Amino acid sequence: MNWLGPLASFIAVLALIPVALWLLKRTPIGGGATTPAGMRVIASLPIAPNQRLLTVEVGQGNDRQWLVLGVTPAGIRTLHTLPPQADLPSAPASAGLSFAQLLGRTQRPPEDPHGR
Repeated sequence: MNWLGPLASFIAVLALIPVALWLLKRTPIGGGATTPAGMRVIASLPIAPNQRLLTVEVGQGNDRQWLVLGVTPAGIRTLHTLPPQADLPSAPASAGLSFAQLLGRTQRPPEDPHGR
């Protein structure tokens, strides 16, 4: 009966791990609760596994600007600054298609090696 106390403590710690992770994800300490005021991502374009282009709106009211940022593991660089656009960038025509439909669109039938 000497082992019931340590076993109960171990089970309590195991039960608290998911709760702690959930709290960290949703609080400012964990970085997942809020975004900076006056800042939002307009568009994101992956270039390579560790590189992407971001269009970010910063500022509020008449002070708003759009920044085109190059993001790499080495850092973030401002590539262009422009005034906010009236309409958001439109989605590509293939946005409503499933992955299988897109894949079928890009695949070509195999060519006949004999040229028939």
